Amino acid sequence: MADTGNRLRKLLESPNFDPQSYVKQLSQQSDGDRDLQEHRQKIQTLADETAQNLKKNVYKNYRQFIETAKEISYLESEMYQLSHILTEQKSIMESITQSLLSTDKDETAKEMLTAFPKETEEVKQRTLTTLLEKVEGCKNIMETPGRYLVYNGDLLEYDADNMSQIQKVHAFLMNDCLLIATWLANRRGAVKYKYSALYDLESFAVVNVKDNPPIKDMFKILMFPDSRIFKAENSKIKKEWLEILEETKKNKVAKDKHIKEEEVPTSPVRQDVSTNPFEDDEPLDSEELVDLSPEWIQELPEDLDVCIAQRDFEGAVDLLDKLNEYLKEQPVSLRVKDLRGKVEERVRQLTEVLVFELSPDRSLRGGPKATRRAVSQLVRLGQSTKACELFLKNRAAAVQTAIRQLRIEGATLLYIQKLCNIFFTSLLETAREFETDFAGNTGCYSAFVVWSRSVMKMFVDAFSKQVFDSKESLSTAAECVKFASEHCKQLSDIGLDLTFILQSLLVKDIRAALQGQKDIIIEATKHRNSEEMWRRMNLMTPEALAKLKEEMRSCGIGGFDQYTGEDCWVNLSYTIVAFTKQMMAFLEEGLKLYFPELHMVFLESLREIILVAVQHVDYSLRCEQESEKKAFILQNASFLHETVLPVVERRFEEGVGKPAKQLQDLRKSSRPVRVNPDSTMSVV
Repeated sequence: MADTGNRLRKLLESPNFDPQSYVKQLSQQSDGDRDLQEHRQKIQTLADETAQNLKKNVYKNYRQFIETAKEISYLESEMYQLSHILTEQKSIMESITQSLLSTDKDETAKEMLTAFPKETEEVKQRTLTTLLEKVEGCKNIMETPGRYLVYNGDLLEYDADNMSQIQKVHAFLMNDCLLIATWLANRRGAVKYKYSALYDLESFAVVNVKDNPPIKDMFKILMFPDSRIFKAENSKIKKEWLEILEETKKNKVAKDKHIKEEEVPTSPVRQDVSTNPFEDDEPLDSEELVDLSPEWIQELPEDLDVCIAQRDFEGAVDLLDKLNEYLKEQPVSLRVKDLRGKVEERVRQLTEVLVFELSPDRSLRGGPKATRRAVSQLVRLGQSTKACELFLKNRAAAVQTAIRQLRIEGATLLYIQKLCNIFFTSLLETAREFETDFAGNTGCYSAFVVWSRSVMKMFVDAFSKQVFDSKESLSTAAECVKFASEHCKQLSDIGLDLTFILQSLLVKDIRAALQGQKDIIIEATKHRNSEEMWRRMNLMTPEALAKLKEEMRSCGIGGFDQYTGEDCWVNLSYTIVAFTKQMMAFLEEGLKLYFPELHMVFLESLREIILVAVQHVDYSLRCEQESEKKAFILQNASFLHETVLPVVERRFEEGVGKPAKQLQDLRKSSRPVRVNPDSTMSVV
């Protein structure tokens, strides 16, 4: 039989197998239906064996598939990091090249200035005078001494509101002001322009307008509270205007500062320090006192470039600390300022690399400790605030990614357990790492508290979406909230209490859940009341009776045996028993969800539910004429008032910590009163 199966398998697996020829040959060789049935059974057995082997192979290699996928993911992450490292090194090399080229350009410019001196101010003033002769209404502009032309050209002015063209203007940039002149439609001789406005360089700011076709090659002049937009002929001219305007404003500020310093009167004490005419007028040059000859100082900028390129952040910061310690003992001089200028450029590059290390775009694998290296170096560079901000942003992105990747399970409680484990573990690790990294920066702790609230809101959004938006039962919601609260209390071990924040974020959803469950119970109670026949319960079997007793005992209802009779009878109405079980379940679930902000909502919900049952009993007593049924109704009312409601009040006080006066008043005001059998019995 096995040989037959092997031959059949080889035949079906052969590459030249033809199903039609095989079936035709088989039908010719078979003696009847029995042979065909047997052959069909062989093929079916072979198919089952093949399917079983396929399943075994899938299960056998399933773990390998998962491990391979993980390795591919890790490799992708490593390649991504390698790509970023290469990009950083490329940018560093380009910056070094640009700095070398700029140095060569500066030397070439100095040589050109030596060979071809610039125009003197007199020539510039004569040029300005010649140009202003073409402008109508600006004769007094040249009365200011030292004013000369820096740059001029044609521009188009646009409306700032609707970006429509207004007019064509000609701008004259001088060393201390900007003149705007409009074109004259009817020219008179050499006059081409008409005076429009004159702005002092300190009275306006220049803003680049981003190109957004058809709006391009524009820049804005801001003069509080007005602004004007101009368009250059092309991007090259626009760039020249922006650069020259900025440079001219800087030159004017520097010149004004220099003039003020010269105008400061010399102190009389300083004038009388020495009357010896043979002493030098100039003080001893501090350059001679500065010792920057050590080889490590001379090579410091290059060493910093190497450390940054090799990602040796600790070595770079060590060099900076060593330099700062050395320069404390040196006097301030031009050589020291020049060295600091070179070093500050490297510090800026180092800061940018460290900031990139902490950016959320980087791999978040490794937990909070993976950021310690970059954070500690930023703190050593004196940028604790930036390090704190970037660290918290990185951890927020990690928490958000972990929550997003969490698989939504069918069971809500299982999902919430995983969600709490991931979130609160991440929060605890982040808090401990924060305490380690910023131990000496107490001012950063307030930022951590604010961050904790923001990520808690992220957690509550995911929590509420799964628990409350999906309309889970109140018992499930109570278990989930209890589980989250227990995890939240564990944070108090490190001095972080977020319980109030968690409760304040959940109060709206819990209030809605309590009110929704209250409405369901009231509706179900009213429905049972409408079908009430006031008959005793017959549970049919001793097992069912024992189960009911156990349920009542677990609810806290004591002395229930006095309401049970012989042969599995219960001397209570089905409506009252069902109401008792629903009422006690709602009470226990509400106590799990309870916190002070929900006190009145929870208490009022209990009162409304109890009132429905009390009013139904009262109405039934008033309407029933049969004395036997009245006695039975009164027995149910007695169970409700003397057994159930006291348990509710006691359990509420135990769970909340204070008595429920509203429930006590409700019970006292509706207490049943037994009178003579011949007279009427009712609920007062």
